[in-house]
Amino acid sequence: MAVDQRSAIEREIRVEARPETVFEFFTDPEKMTRWMGREAEIDPRPGGAYRIDIVGHVAVGEYVEIDPPQRVVFTWGWEGGGRLVGPGATIVEVTFEPDAGGTIVRFVHRDLPEDQVAPHAHGWDHYLPRLAVAAGGGDPGPDNGPGGS
Repeated sequence: MAVDQRSAIEREIRVEARPETVFEFFTDPEKMTRWMGREAEIDPRPGGAYRIDIVGHVAVGEYVEIDPPQRVVFTWGWEGGGRLVGPGATIVEVTFEPDAGGTIVRFVHRDLPEDQVAPHAHGWDHYLPRLAVAAGGGDPGPDNGPGGS
């Protein structure tokens, strides 16, 4: 019997803004869509819904933990058929550590099937720098997705 291997993506990025500011980019739908997605319907409380249209693909889950401004944890997966990561099937944990007037954002996306690590890593490697620009007060431009220009 084959064992379903699960993996995690871990990233760290520095943002030129205080943790209180960066945290809001994961809990305020207007701020979230500055760096990721077209529309966000979120209810940032434990058990609250997380739904964001990311350039035609909809990520869904729910908030598991909200600890402003240190940490946010939510489930993650894809709405609709044909995706190997179903709604709420994985966990995203983000921590915010003060760093000389800025913030170190530590990001972990865990419980991904092995064959989904590379595409999700590609996506987060596109979006986390956009977060740094937006939360730092800049404009990352329109979201054309990880494969867009």
